[in-house]
Amino acid sequence: MEAYAVVEAGGVQNRVTVGSVIEVNRMTGEPGAEIELTCVRALHTGSELKIGMPTVADAKVIATVLGHKRGDKLIHFRKNRRKGYERRVGHRQELTVLKIKSIA
Repeated sequence: MEAYAVVEAGGVQNRVTVGSVIEVNRMTGEPGAEIELTCVRALHTGSELKIGMPTVADAKVIATVLGHKRGDKLIHFRKNRRKGYERRVGHRQELTVLKIKSIA
């Protein structure tokens, strides 16, 4: 079985393998820079599974920032019937695209 890790980045937990590309909430870092993710919740080395309480000690994931982007537009619409009240608000989440380089 292939090695994988469960990391928390940008407030969201993701299951990652080497070479996978993930989108997380906006993080600091220029495109091309390497980021070290130390909040590893679980680590599978291929033969054994280590689960952290809350994190796995001495485990880290190295990722490269591919770029920053904005997510899909979400529309929030509120209406009171028979009152003529309508409110429409749009939101686009700021995202960072990461490519996983290594799991240690």
